[in-house]
Amino acid sequence: MAAAQSGDETAYRQLLKELAEVIRHFLLSRFGHSEFVDDCVQETLISIHQARHTWDPARPFRAWLFAIVRNKSIDMFRQRRTRARALEHYQRDQEILAQAGSEGRFQSEISSGRLLESLPEPQREALVLTKLIGYSGAEAAQRLGISEGAVKLRVHRAVRSLRRMLAKEGSG
Repeated sequence: MAAAQSGDETAYRQLLKELAEVIRHFLLSRFGHSEFVDDCVQETLISIHQARHTWDPARPFRAWLFAIVRNKSIDMFRQRRTRARALEHYQRDQEILAQAGSEGRFQSEISSGRLLESLPEPQREALVLTKLIGYSGAEAAQRLGISEGAVKLRVHRAVRSLRRMLAKEGSG
């Protein structure tokens, strides 16, 4: 890492290659084979790259490295748990709405997804990713290949459109 910090690109590439294997083996020993391990290795390497300037050559590299690995794996577990809960709540809400579908056309439109389908696709994607699945604005932006500001604007417009539809439904 010291050579990488001093600007040696070859040493840095070699370090990242070796670290990827070390991190992968460490995570596999704790979590077994899963998609989580590959994702966590990539996210950890990104974190190492972003924090490489914080490593002090006078201190042990291994402790610095595994603090990052531990923190990144905890963060990723929390994100997955949050997304899983959001998806679970969404599915439960859909089941409740489907059971109550006989109470009116509006509820059947919600349970069948017609309201969401009536939104323009960019707005619908942003709304589903952020409000239903639970991605942060930054995560949704990365997934959609747009800026975080654009995600916020799309969500705002989607919510405004849904409010108009609700108002029309309520008055009609």
